[in-house]
Amino acid sequence: MRDNVRALRDHAPTAALMAVVKADAYGHGLVPSAWAALAGGATWLGVAQAAEALALRAAGIGPGDARILTWLQAPGVDFGALLAADVDVSVAAPWALDGVAAAARATGRPARVHLKIDTGLGRNGIMPADLPGAVARAAALQAEGVVRVVGVWTHLAYADEPGHPTIAAQRVVLDDAVRTVEAAGIEVEVRHAANSAATLTAPALHYDLVRPGLAVYGLSPVPQVAPPSSFGLRPAMTLQARLATVKDVPAGQGVSYAHLYTTAQATRLGVVPLGYADGIPRHASGGSAGPGGPVYVGGPETAGLGSPADPDADGGRVLRVAGRVCMDQVVLDLGPYAAERAGDVVTLFGSTDGLAHSAAVPSAQDWAAAAGTISYEIVTRLGARVPRVYVGHVPGVPGRTAATVTGVPVAPPAAPATADAGTAESGSWT
Repeated sequence: MRDNVRALRDHAPTAALMAVVKADAYGHGLVPSAWAALAGGATWLGVAQAAEALALRAAGIGPGDARILTWLQAPGVDFGALLAADVDVSVAAPWALDGVAAAARATGRPARVHLKIDTGLGRNGIMPADLPGAVARAAALQAEGVVRVVGVWTHLAYADEPGHPTIAAQRVVLDDAVRTVEAAGIEVEVRHAANSAATLTAPALHYDLVRPGLAVYGLSPVPQVAPPSSFGLRPAMTLQARLATVKDVPAGQGVSYAHLYTTAQATRLGVVPLGYADGIPRHASGGSAGPGGPVYVGGPETAGLGSPADPDADGGRVLRVAGRVCMDQVVLDLGPYAAERAGDVVTLFGSTDGLAHSAAVPSAQDWAAAAGTISYEIVTRLGARVPRVYVGHVPGVPGRTAATVTGVPVAPPAAPATADAGTAESGSWT
């Protein structure tokens, strides 16, 4: 993650970088991912929900370490707690502007506000027609001393399709909004629009600050254009498990619910103790439902951890999920001569460009293709009962000297998901 942020900074050298760590850092772990991003040169952290921002501050990431922006609130949010924690707040509706101002008066702490503009996504944000009124209200509150408008920003609808005409159109609307704000006597500190895709492919939208999310974790936001390595990125997460059961079955054996898969010959089945309760998509079931999610079996425990796998040398091969993905498990048809035994490690996806780019080990993008979704969903949906191990060294982070599995010294009961906080040097991340 640290090295990915460094690469992203090279793609946007004139802008500051906000690492988006919402949704438990896209399933990678909120706090360790945030520290790794800061070690890579991020100076901002972005989250959707107030609780995420407060958790970062509670974990010891202070105002001197990073600015934090939170942008998705509903009425009832405790703006006072956010102001007390020195968190920037996005405002996308009149109620939020009044709410944050009331909190500022109550706490005696002026609020730093970013005005969110709906430039065409049709989601959260102030419509351009409503902007003059919102700006007039913001200017009055700023004159009162309870609000300081520091940012104007938007989110793009088609950034993952480089060159789409809406990208330029949204830029025009954002620029008009900035002029409206500045005409009211408000000096804007940061304008921002670029997500991961725009950070990598649309330099005209870098403005003062870029907000990569998916790319921080080494996944390509434009997989139809190029794999991660083409952008200098490497996937941080490797998902592994240990086979729970290996057994011989006859030809014609139905496998898993509804027998979507039936063995064509006498063979060996392997049970992997991960299922849709852990985030394995049910749409990646195999057999009559489709090809099934890909799994690398027969290789070493290091498969997918960054070193290129060599199937010819380590005996590894890719198999597809056989039958329905269940709540807690999936099944693999290992073949009649399989050498795997219970306890052996299998790799569902790892730190690779993926099978579509001649990698031996599948990627999260390969699983997305099998399930008809996007890589964002594959990594963010991994459940809390999947243990995370953080590897690599992040200098300057206190108390992070031993590898752990979700807070317990490493002695993993099952091969877990690992997230690479940075290039391994000395020590490990937790």
